[in-house]
This record gives sequence, structure tokens and C-alpha cells, in this order.
Amino acid sequence: MLLIGCGEVGAKHADALTCADGLDLVAIADPSPVVKPPPGVPLVSSWETAMKEYAPDVVVVATPPGSALPAARAAARASAAVLVEKPTAIAPADLEPVEEDRRIFVAFQPHFAPGLAWLLSQCPTARRAAVRLVCRRDRGYYRDWRTRYATAGGILHQQAIHGLALALRLMPQGPIRSSTAVVYRVRQWSESEDRVTATIVFETGAVLTVDARVDSDEPRCHDVALQFDGGQELYVRGRNLEAGLGRPHSAPDDRALRLAMYRALPADGAGPLHPCLFPLSELRRPLEVIDHAYRNARTVHEARTAS
Repeated sequence: MLLIGCGEVGAKHADALTCADGLDLVAIADPSPVVKPPPGVPLVSSWETAMKEYAPDVVVVATPPGSALPAARAAARASAAVLVEKPTAIAPADLEPVEEDRRIFVAFQPHFAPGLAWLLSQCPTARRAAVRLVCRRDRGYYRDWRTRYATAGGILHQQAIHGLALALRLMPQGPIRSSTAVVYRVRQWSESEDRVTATIVFETGAVLTVDARVDSDEPRCHDVALQFDGGQELYVRGRNLEAGLGRPHSAPDDRALRLAMYRALPADGAGPLHPCLFPLSELRRPLEVIDHAYRNARTVHEARTAS
């Protein structure tokens, strides 16, 4: 395996990959690593060079949106199976399908939480879904590529997309009928916002609501409430969905979820798809919903006046 990116997220992948049975992390590619690679793992400045030198079977891409998609598609063209995380791209149009996309898989580690593989394999239809995110991001978080919306997107791209993507995978396909959203920009540390509330109504009658905030001192959580045909309700809970349908006190940690993610990836880029993985083409729908919400949002600035 080759890891592209050794920043905050890449370091977590590097830690997990060195513990994964049957996987050999041959190198990390990053021209400006934030952390040092694990002992014995070479650091290569260029992912193009690393691809030629190591010819990996599997590539994990953990870079910002601007570079993630070109790197993933280049690795797929070189016959590697590719795993990408959030959000890979910001503009839905960037995900116009190309041939190499069939070897690229999207994996959000919280989707490997207890019970979610079973839930996704059942393909139930959720008519209503509510995504809630509460966390705290300090000024230091908004640095480098996260400073600008064009390179990082907003809360819905960077934090709430785990819950949004899960909810949308369980909701019926169909165009958006309407959306109402409010963007709160209070601290103004970057182009990103501090809170987003949104209601998206689809032509199918399904309704998705979101309340995502990164300026809160409340206990951290990221959960999804689902209401299915027939009235059944399910709750996916955790600081970042990691409790799944199970009990919060027994939720797996981040490393365990990542190891499950690697085991699910088809090494040859083919074969049956694990329920918790999804093709790159399916990422376009969450991006379209996010884009629609932001384009139609009103903004509340520091003075609490809407524009």
C-alpha cells in the first residue's frame, strides 16, 4: 500500500496501516509532511515518483480536495485499487464519471461502526433523516488549505459529510424540491462558517435536516436519526457516529474502524463491494445536496444580522 498525504488525516492512516495484518505500507508520498512517517517507512516528495517506484496494489489518498481527485485517478489508471476519504472534491461537476473511477472507492471510517454494514445491506428507505453535529474547532484548525472555502469547503463538506452521506445512502433517489439554510459566521477565522442549519426537501417527499456547529462547548457528538417507511426509527450515535447502532460505551476506536475499512477494500479493484464502501460516483449526490444548501442559504454575520 502507498499512502498519499502525511498531514493530520494521513498520520492517522499511517498509524493504522502499520498495524494492519496482511498489508505492507511501502511508502508515504508528501512534499511537506506535517508529521514524520513511521519508522522504516520511506517518505517520497512526489506521489507520481512513488507510484512508479513502488507500483502499489492499493493507494490511500489523504490529501485536500484540490489534489485528492487527480492523485486518486492517476493511481487508478496505474491499476491500483484506490481508497479516498472526505470530501475528495467540492464541486459536484468535478465528479463527472471517467473510466478510472471504477477502481476508486469512498470510505468514511464512521460508516464501519457496529450495525451499519447490516443496515446498508438491507437497503431500507428512510423518509426523514436528521443529522446533528456538535464540536469545537479552534483558530489553529483553520490554517493552510482549510482557510479558504474554495480549497476546503464548509462545515457540511469537512465535518458533517459523514452523517449526510450515510443519510442520503438510505433515502430514495430524486431531485431536490427546495432547501432552506442559514449559515452563521460569528468568529470569522476563515471563509468557513461556525454553524449551518438546513432543511432539504426532495421530490420524493423525503426530508433531510441538518444542524452542524463547530463553535460549541457542548459535549461533542455527530449522530443521525432515521425514520423509515412503516414508522420505524433508528439512531446512529457517537462523537463521530462510531457507536453506530450499538452502545456508546462499547464503540470501536478510530484505529479499529480504519482497519475494518482497509479489510473491506477489494485489493484487485473488483469483486463484491462491501456495504460500507461506495463508488466515487455516489459521492456526487452528497456534494449536490451540500452545494444546493449553500447556494440557497442566508448568512448571519457577527452582528447577528441576516443578509
